[in-house]
Amino acid sequence: MAGFIYVVGIGPGKEDGITKEAEKVLQQSDIIAGYKTYIDLVRDRFSDKEFFENGMTKELERCRKCIDFALEGKNVALIGSGDSGVYGMASPMLEEAKKVGFDKVKVIPGVTAALSGGALLGAPVGHDFAVISLSDRLTSWELIEKRLRLAAEAHFVMVLYNPSSHNRKDYLKKACDIVLEVLPEETCCGIARNIGRDGQETEIMTLRELRDTEVDMFTTVFIGNLDTRNFGDYMVTLRGYREDL
Repeated sequence: MAGFIYVVGIGPGKEDGITKEAEKVLQQSDIIAGYKTYIDLVRDRFSDKEFFENGMTKELERCRKCIDFALEGKNVALIGSGDSGVYGMASPMLEEAKKVGFDKVKVIPGVTAALSGGALLGAPVGHDFAVISLSDRLTSWELIEKRLRLAAEAHFVMVLYNPSSHNRKDYLKKACDIVLEVLPEETCCGIARNIGRDGQETEIMTLRELRDTEVDMFTTVFIGNLDTRNFGDYMVTLRGYREDL
């Protein structure tokens, strides 16, 4: 009998950031599979498990290997940071399973960086917001530009994932230049680095200052809207409540 594949979001990485449901699934699984960086976050905690790890850009291979394990009767947890459905492995895993008619897949949610990083900053996503990845590995930069511009025009708070990498060092600057066509330079923004891990830190700044801020793949960027305020240690997007309502 085939086993199950659980696609598990492990949250920001710290031990108490894993949901009870995710922890239960990991405990019940025979094999934990994932990108090496994420495996390293859970290896000690689940040391009795068998692990399968491979590198970046090997996502489809990872999914197919999980199917092979499940067809052997193993229960497999395919893990990723944050939420498994937000730039995570749930979509490719379900796509690969569909190709071979494998239907024993369950998606286990986790806490994505827009929420964990937002909590560190205060309440930047207190109203409508858009999550946009600046990685153009799977999406054209032209489409990313359009999404940034339209999100700014629609008054969304924006949460930017994958804001920089070795080959994309100027992408945040390019993104800010697009947003600055719509929003004022003093728009409140913030960043959260290494959420739930060693070196965790946050910073609140203006959109003008954000443009020249150095970030990496472990940084989540928050661009406010016209209702976002800097309350000292907190970045807050106002909900719009009025006393006379």
